[in-house]
Amino acid sequence: MFSKKPAATPHSPGGRAMANSTFSVFGADIRIKGDVKASADLHVDGRVEGDVSCTSLVQGESGEIVGGVTAESARLSGTVRGTISVRDLVVLKTARIHGDVNYDSLTIEQGAQVDGRFAPRAVGEESAVVALAAS
Repeated sequence: MFSKKPAATPHSPGGRAMANSTFSVFGADIRIKGDVKASADLHVDGRVEGDVSCTSLVQGESGEIVGGVTAESARLSGTVRGTISVRDLVVLKTARIHGDVNYDSLTIEQGAQVDGRFAPRAVGEESAVVALAAS
């Protein structure tokens, strides 16, 4: 007589169940002063004056970060003025980096500009990035 309907599951247009994920976007009109710490993915098209720590960072061409970047993965297209420590890093041709870069895996497109040093991350740095991303 009375039946409970099963809980609704989010579906993609193709009918498959989607995984719950969190993705935050800072649009081109956003200006942030202070550190940004996200436990999930982050897309930055605006300006951040402070350190950025997240699981995965995607930076648009108009994005500017004045501070350090710590993430599991990053795809950079804009300007970064600070130290970068990332497991998997992709630097696109429009990127401008002013600072040292520590990485495990690195891809750089022809045309990208980097004013700093590249070095593989030390073993201790890897666990620090995982701990920051998890908290």
